[in-house]
Amino acid sequence: MKKDIHPGYQQTNITCACGNTVVTGSTKKDIKIEICSQCHPFFTGKQKLVDTAGRIERFKQKYATFNTKKQA
Repeated sequence: MKKDIHPGYQQTNITCACGNTVVTGSTKKDIKIEICSQCHPFFTGKQKLVDTAGRIERFKQKYATFNTKKQA
């Protein structure tokens, strides 16, 4: 490998929104994530609604008048 062209590789903490913390190596320092293997529905087997940036509310507002227009 060439010298002085690669970013520094250091020990970092990855912190999930659920509070789970994983220590690993990365070129970034202190990474924050929204969902991990401890709280993801695929790994836990529990149904969990993950609403990113209000997508469900926008969908409901967009199609709230759909049935009223169709009946008229």
